[in-house]
Amino acid sequence: MIGKKEWFKRRKYAGWGLMPATWQGWVYTLIMISPLVVMSLTQVNEIILGAIVVWFVIFSVDMADIMIHVPKDERDSLHEAIAERNALWVILAVLATGVAFELAQNVAQGKEAFVDPVIIIAIIAGLIAKAATNYWLDKNN
Repeated sequence: MIGKKEWFKRRKYAGWGLMPATWQGWVYTLIMISPLVVMSLTQVNEIILGAIVVWFVIFSVDMADIMIHVPKDERDSLHEAIAERNALWVILAVLATGVAFELAQNVAQGKEAFVDPVIIIAIIAGLIAKAATNYWLDKNN
């Protein structure tokens, strides 16, 4: 679309996504982000809000297209899979600890045992995604 895959590299150490690898990538990023910053600092009305949404959609679709086409070798894929797995384990541990803490706190205060349903939905959704992925991989490999 607008940006080129050669301008970016896969972000390895600071989250997910892409990082500019050339000066063109940095210029592209500044050009795409600056209108969002400028529009968000102005008085928000329906037109500005619509422009922000349209610009954000264009930027997101273009970045997704670039992310799909950034090449990865087998080692990059394996490292990313291990990193994603480890990140998921940490996220699940934090969510489970949060559920236990919330339940213990409510019980200690004599309140009804209540847990934020979003946390429970996140844990169940992760379980379903893992089970579906394992089923698909076992069936197709």
